[in-house]
Amino acid sequence: MPSVVKINVLTVPAEQRETLEKRFASRAHAVESSDGFEWFELLRPVEGTDSYLVYTRWRDEESFQAWMEGPMKAAHQGGQGQGAERPKPAATDSTLWSFEVVQHAAPKKA
Repeated sequence: MPSVVKINVLTVPAEQRETLEKRFASRAHAVESSDGFEWFELLRPVEGTDSYLVYTRWRDEESFQAWMEGPMKAAHQGGQGQGAERPKPAATDSTLWSFEVVQHAAPKKA
């Protein structure tokens, strides 16, 4: 069964870039122990767009869905105590792209 890739496209205004990156840094390693997790990258735009890409690769769709319904959901809701305000999102829009890995290449070992 091929791995699946999920790319969350986040529209982030220039003044919110640092906030977004700090939030991801503060949650670094939160996904790494999830069953079926294979890879994560946060990609910052360098020109022509205000869209960040959040790239994750998973063993299968079921692993991704289990993470979405468990650890990811808790991370987005947690730490806010009753009555506490959630911080305003850094992104103004979000779109999730889904792909299956059909080819893969890695550097050859010398």
